[in-house]
Amino acid sequence: MSVTILIIVLTAGLSVWAWNNASIMYGWIMNPYDVVNKNQYYRLLTSGFLHADWGHLIFNMITLYAFGGVIEYMFGELFGPLGGLYLICFYLAGIIVSDIPTLLKHRTDRNYSSLGASGGVSSIVFAAILFSPLQKIYIFFIPIGIPGFIFGGMYLAYSYYEARQNRGNVNHDAHFYGALFGVVCMILIYPPVLPQFIDQIASWRLF
Repeated sequence: MSVTILIIVLTAGLSVWAWNNASIMYGWIMNPYDVVNKNQYYRLLTSGFLHADWGHLIFNMITLYAFGGVIEYMFGELFGPLGGLYLICFYLAGIIVSDIPTLLKHRTDRNYSSLGASGGVSSIVFAAILFSPLQKIYIFFIPIGIPGFIFGGMYLAYSYYEARQNRGNVNHDAHFYGALFGVVCMILIYPPVLPQFIDQIASWRLF
């Protein structure tokens, strides 16, 4: 079984467990106030294995499945037998790093909480876009594929804008910073990916 599938199975299992166990949901969710005032920094990680409902879980896991295999393959090519370990570390780091801006932003708000794997998933998606920027991405209900580098730019702009509006129940900061982490970390891990990315973009033609 691939590492990507193992992460999906583990995440789904823990999310369902938390839905049926309020103490797990309350104890693992990312509540910045509790993280800072009770030194419960583990919440930065555990919240990434919780989801609000089936729709939230399924969307994140479908996205992880679609792009995680790409990064798992690339890490296997780059690091051999250690590729799976690199993927796990990369994904978990994406969850943690993407939550830090939210932690700082809401550290005095007792009532703010967030959950979900979106930060880690965004890291995986944007790492995959670096390797294949011209690969088309299909969004639900939109039949036209969007080249990855264009989708990535739109995603970052939308997430940044929505995060500044500070409305709704979606943690857009986690999406934005998870994506940035994925790009920066992948370039640090494998520097040749950046010139390869640029070369592919330069070869792109609209028609």
